[in-house]
Amino acid sequence: MNFQEFESNNNNNNRSSISTTTATNNNLMMMTSMTMAMTSSSSASSSSTSSPSTPSSSRYENQKRRDWNTFGQYLRNHRPPLSLSRCSGAHVLEFLRYLDQFGKTKVHTQMCPFFGHPNPPAPCPCPLRQAWGSLDALIGRLRAAFEENGGKPEANPFGARAVRLYLREIRDSQAKARGISYEKKKRKRPPSHGQPQAQPPPPPLPPPSNESNH
Repeated sequence: MNFQEFESNNNNNNRSSISTTTATNNNLMMMTSMTMAMTSSSSASSSSTSSPSTPSSSRYENQKRRDWNTFGQYLRNHRPPLSLSRCSGAHVLEFLRYLDQFGKTKVHTQMCPFFGHPNPPAPCPCPLRQAWGSLDALIGRLRAAFEENGGKPEANPFGARAVRLYLREIRDSQAKARGISYEKKKRKRPPSHGQPQAQPPPPPLPPPSNESNH
């Protein structure tokens, strides 16, 4: 499906989506919940359910297609209905916040006694949210799907600055609340060829000879 066909489908469905029933919205919530559950567990399921003959690229492409369809369904059920060409970074943020209701990651509030505790010893009433890693991977797939379906890179709402700042804020806040670190380990840089290498120390001088000169 190219970008023009996506727009045409959105326009045709906008006329009927105004009268969308509660059952349709419930189906959307169930579908999104299943999609995000698969997204959050994709790294774990890939090692346990994949066969050696199935390349990882196929799993990625299948997940990307499901995410793209889910976002398109979200646009059609938006009030008012929203076309892809008018979608901005602000609408992407609305979509991410909407997905939080299906999250499975406990994020402690500052008033919680387990704030910053990586392994809480007891349950608490803190809300469940989408994990930063799941959201970051989701945005990466949607950003690629947008351009693969004919969208222009400079108009990609998933690459908007507001989206990047939001993901960074989610990463930092969840790291503090959960007491974990998302920082990647820094790799040791190899020695630069432009810098002079340390020379080995010169060999010791031979001991003076005891023979006398004649």
